[in-house]
Amino acid sequence: MQNPIFQDMLVLELASVLAGPSVGQFFAELGARVIKIENAATQGDVTRRWKVSTEPADTDTPAYFCAANWGKQSLPLDLTKQDGLRQLYALVEQADVVIASYKPGDAEKLKVDFGTLCDINPRLIYGHITGYGAEDKRAGYDAVVQAESGFMYLNGEPDGAPTKMPVALMDILTAHQLKEGLLVALLHRERSGKGQLVQVSLLEAAVSALANQGTAYLVAGHNPQRLGSGHPSIVPYGNAYTTKDGKQLVLAIGDDRQFRKVCAVLDVPEIADNPKYSTNYNRVQHRNEVSQLLGNLILQQEREHLLQRLHQQQVPAGAVNTIPEVFKLPQAQHMLLHHPGVKPGIRQVAFQTAGQERKEVTPPPGYGEKQ
Repeated sequence: MQNPIFQDMLVLELASVLAGPSVGQFFAELGARVIKIENAATQGDVTRRWKVSTEPADTDTPAYFCAANWGKQSLPLDLTKQDGLRQLYALVEQADVVIASYKPGDAEKLKVDFGTLCDINPRLIYGHITGYGAEDKRAGYDAVVQAESGFMYLNGEPDGAPTKMPVALMDILTAHQLKEGLLVALLHRERSGKGQLVQVSLLEAAVSALANQGTAYLVAGHNPQRLGSGHPSIVPYGNAYTTKDGKQLVLAIGDDRQFRKVCAVLDVPEIADNPKYSTNYNRVQHRNEVSQLLGNLILQQEREHLLQRLHQQQVPAGAVNTIPEVFKLPQAQHMLLHHPGVKPGIRQVAFQTAGQERKEVTPPPGYGEKQ
């Protein structure tokens, strides 16, 4: 077995909830030693107390906490006390990366900001997550940023209310941005020997992820609106259709050739010849008609048989899975973290490099547990 990529790295996690801890788990999975510095005054990460209705009241490693805290040690410290700071500073001397998620100004008050820690260790890379950047002192909350960044407005049915997405996607996007920034800073340090401050905010990460919806406004002057599962530029793409057996599937038709194949599989090739539907541009103009036509035809089909025929024709289509069904997929099984005596976790590292075996990762630590 080859050595893990970051086997000699020490990461200190001064972050809680999801974005920062996800980055900590990312490094843990790649072999780093990750110490989660938990606030001793508040009994640690707040997600230790976030539980779904089926979880026992006395667990301190509930499902939410387990989403982002595999592979770590837990070290409770009160950083408002001199002894807590002394212990942290001793670790900073050896550390490679610090992950922090303080409101602007709070790290300075606690004396754990980049400037202070960089004086202790000039090679230190410090990743700092805020809600809105260094100049805005508001705390960042995923649901609020979903609203402020346009995601909530765009999500939902056309005649329905703006809808929050069911995962904290702004946190997850921010975690990915910070991972990228930290990896760039590590490369820079290899070349220069110097540490670096990497800053990312939930709002900026969200805006950067607006992608084609953002440029629809900036480039085309189009103000995007809610389309349910539909796509503003491609039809039919993303809509869920119900089959004869009461199940659902999604089509992701990206070009006219694929649309023609769908019509052939459904035994209505003449629809693809209709000038109103023969090109994607025209289908976008008549999206409701296209959706209704396909919906009526798909309602006459059994889902698995139809999907099999579509896949044989290399038509992009898939079942609308429940979460239990997702984790029966072989690709999802490959993403699970296993350890004796505990329930599985989900990997943060979704890539593999050539010849790199995946590291065994310890389960999420109990409060104060070194593993």
